[in-house]
Amino acid sequence: MAEFVLVPGTWLGSWAWDEVVPGLRAAGHGAHPLTLSGVAEKRGAPAGQQTHVVDIVGEVERLDLRDVVLVGHSYAGIPVGQAAERIGDRLAHVVFVDSNVPADGESFVSAWPEGRAQIEASMAETGGFWAVPPAADFAGQGLTDEQIARTVDRATPHPGASLIEPAQLSLPLGELSTTYVKCLLDWPQPSEDVAELLKSERWRLVEMDTGHWPMFSQPQELARILCEAVT
Repeated sequence: MAEFVLVPGTWLGSWAWDEVVPGLRAAGHGAHPLTLSGVAEKRGAPAGQQTHVVDIVGEVERLDLRDVVLVGHSYAGIPVGQAAERIGDRLAHVVFVDSNVPADGESFVSAWPEGRAQIEASMAETGGFWAVPPAADFAGQGLTDEQIARTVDRATPHPGASLIEPAQLSLPLGELSTTYVKCLLDWPQPSEDVAELLKSERWRLVEMDTGHWPMFSQPQELARILCEAVT
């Protein structure tokens, strides 16, 4: 039995995994969806990227989990990748779900030329947070209108500092036992940094024919992929 710690991307809380958790538990695994500081029920609190790393490590230690599978979606891949090396022999596997991956000294916006200016402008208007995007930004990702409306309604602004703060890694990411889930509607090819990491014999690529939010568009399929990652 594995213990899955499920970490959502920007704007989302633990609720994002509601339709994935039953499939994991039905297969006999533990499932622990986590809300990062500053969003959802923890909204309003300033939080940097290292705060989010501490959130993840703290959850593993608080629950005294072993055989841990850390799952990071989108932005959350960055703190998940850092937390993975900090939980030591508790870690069994990492799954990045259409996510960014950390690089030492680099931030979420490092590979996004216009990103820093956009996020800083949003932070200036919202008191330090990245505003939830409009429903139109979720189009073309395999989501129904109802799913989009529900996501936008429940999403909360994301603490902007976490997107600008640099990652801190001491070990090569390619040494981690890892599955990378690429969602093809979002972009058909892995980013250059992920493609390089996939050359590692410890990394495996799985593709999903859906958009960037598979926990909403194909939750049962995502649960199946997560279970297969540890078999």
